Amino acid sequence: MQDMEKLIRLAKKAHQNAYAPYSKFKVGAVLLTKAGNIYSGCNVENASYGLSICAERVAMSNAITNGEKEFENLVVYTDRKEFFLPCGACRQFISEFTDELKIIIVNGMDKIKITNIKELLPEKFKLS
Repeated sequence: MQDMEKLIRLAKKAHQNAYAPYSKFKVGAVLLTKAGNIYSGCNVENASYGLSICAERVAMSNAITNGEKEFENLVVYTDRKEFFLPCGACRQFISEFTDELKIIIVNGMDKIKITNIKELLPEKFKLS
């Protein structure tokens, strides 16, 4: 795995760019692809909450826009002391592309929790 400290540093940097005037809850995410490329994202809120988008989906969308659909690790950072896992919409979005993604959650005290999408969404929605 690529240098974890670098990925965490980039997630913190993305967090600083978050647009969260309503919730004041800033999130940064960094996605490492299997090709070794890194894509970042931050949450972007809107007065109409349904139009907001999470940092995880922004990072993944950046990768997809650049032609990548094979992912290794997702680092998610918030400056809170609690651990905040991806929301349900992000879990479903992630599971569309992989069942194997490792998710590294980093809180504001630099503590780390590691999980994966299978643990977070064991039975994803799918059309058969």
